[in-house]
Amino acid sequence: MADAFSDNDPFMQEAIAEARRGLAEGGIPIGSVLVREKTIIGRGHNRRVQKKDPIIHAEIDCLRNAGRIGSYKNTVLYSTLMPCYLCAGAAVQFGIPRVVVGESRNFSGARAFMEEHGIVVTDLDLPACVAMMADFIQKNPLLWNEDIGVD
Repeated sequence: MADAFSDNDPFMQEAIAEARRGLAEGGIPIGSVLVREKTIIGRGHNRRVQKKDPIIHAEIDCLRNAGRIGSYKNTVLYSTLMPCYLCAGAAVQFGIPRVVVGESRNFSGARAFMEEHGIVVTDLDLPACVAMMADFIQKNPLLWNEDIGVD
């Protein structure tokens, strides 16, 4: 069966729009949306810098904004970048069955961890996501290293 996700997926485009919002606010350009039955039920972007809170990664912000939804079994989590272990852990904890990412070239993240816990991960390897993160990392290496926990 062919994968239904593509570079023009409207939900990934919404995640990219969230990443751009974060960048415009002076933060790290990573965006996320949570989808159930072809409807966005949560959205967010990395707001660690803006809120001075180390936990507000894009996927965490998205899940917080979705609120208490009961079961996550029919959801798809979109992120412009492969989730880190913090965000992958949230996906595992809540039983999100599928994660679609814009890219993993700039950060390989916790793909194997998610897959080991039954999550289907699709990496779209989108040039727009790769370029956005590469440009940010080049211009803000210290901030990026802080975000991923590297000294």
